[in-house]
Amino acid sequence: MGRLDGKVAVITGGTSGIGEATVELFVAEGARVMIVGRNADKGAEMVAALGGNARFHRADVRAEAEIQAAIEAAVQAFGGLDILFNNAGGGTQGNVTDFTEAQFDDAMRLLLSSTLYGMKHAAPHMIARGRGAIINNSSVAALQAHRGGYLYSIAKAGVTQATKLAGMELGPKGITVNCISPGGIATPIFFGGSERAVKMEEAHVAASMAKLERNIARATPLLKTGYPRDIASAALFLASEDGRFVNCHDLVVDAGMTFGGRPDYTPGA
Repeated sequence: MGRLDGKVAVITGGTSGIGEATVELFVAEGARVMIVGRNADKGAEMVAALGGNARFHRADVRAEAEIQAAIEAAVQAFGGLDILFNNAGGGTQGNVTDFTEAQFDDAMRLLLSSTLYGMKHAAPHMIARGRGAIINNSSVAALQAHRGGYLYSIAKAGVTQATKLAGMELGPKGITVNCISPGGIATPIFFGGSERAVKMEEAHVAASMAKLERNIARATPLLKTGYPRDIASAALFLASEDGRFVNCHDLVVDAGMTFGGRPDYTPGA
């Protein structure tokens, strides 16, 4: 018996990093999962490895119509929807004085409106079942300065607030809405995303990842590095019956970093 037996989940940004780890864990726990992302080759590889309980739908979450189509594909393939993990994201550019209109639009569409549209189109299917769990991937950048870029932090703050508002509205309908705020997690996003990481030489990726892991660990009171599986485990808790009494909550998973980090740590050293 798995903790998600009989459940249907949609996971955006599902072909790398946190999304990929969550797909693998949810399938292992008995869920049927629609993997949503832009990397069709990686999606096909994952489906081949995970078997019949995983499907792939190519979509760019910057477009509402593509988000809606992905959710509808999951409902058609698996007969309903119980879990949505709005996980897709990426880095942003620009600061207070020099961001462009295009940078702003891209940041908000990738990080914020994708979450809003995901909830918008998933909720009716969950309401029809009288139950559901929505999980949004936020960030410690929504809580503290210098944890992410200017537009990134603003968008993630919006995700956290939207989560709480949606939980208030959807809670009476049997749907929990929560977000996860990861701290330093060793993923390809630090190298400009998974596609760029693939193009880098393997030795360079390994060396860069090793340095990243050391720096993340040194910045936390636990002296530990965060990995995608740590966030996947948090998502599993919120998606399962274990999280049935948690709603409108921002689950910070950062090894204590946002409480103050380590006073003897110098970033980049």
